[in-house]
Amino acid sequence: QLQASGGGLVQAGGSLRLSCAASGRTGSTYVMGWFRQAPGKEREFVAAIAWRGGNTYYADSVKGRFTISRDNAKNTGYLQTNSLKPEDTAVYYCAAKSPYGSNRYAANYDYWGQGTQVTVSS
Repeated sequence: QLQASGGGLVQAGGSLRLSCAASGRTGSTYVMGWFRQAPGKEREFVAAIAWRGGNTYYADSVKGRFTISRDNAKNTGYLQTNSLKPEDTAVYYCAAKSPYGSNRYAANYDYWGQGTQVTVSS
């Protein structure tokens, strides 16, 4: 089970830290990803992190502004979002998958959190 939190309303240029707490049966080799979906648009990949090793992956649109990390002891992943833009406005979802298959495709993820709203005002 995944629980996302940390969304909110922020002005352009501001920051938010999103959290994703994992509970229940989780493997040490899984990948945690963040996706977002804006109204009328498809869900898109934002970032992912391999739980073992910590390799990270980013969408070009957020590279250099967002940072994904994890706390193994707390079984929690984070998405630090900086220099936010109005076009970052969306519902952000965390998800988990096995280490197999591309980390950038939503269809490869087995478990999803409920989403947290991020709204960036201009």
